[in-house]
Amino acid sequence: MDEHLILRNRLKTVRKEKKLSQTELAELVGVSRNTVSSIETGQFNPTAKLALVLCIALDKKFEELFYFD
Repeated sequence: MDEHLILRNRLKTVRKEKKLSQTELAELVGVSRNTVSSIETGQFNPTAKLALVLCIALDKKFEELFYFD
């Protein structure tokens, strides 16, 4: 696999579509608001478990939230 691939996400867009604040999403998935912010800005990649919990909370498939650039 290309080692230059960067994991990106559409978390902010989907969160806003669901009319959730960062704090509300954080509470739903059991992390801090700062963690949600860091994921949205690409400063932090979630663990596989957290990524799946985010997908469940937002009712999206993994590939609808995360992609490689």
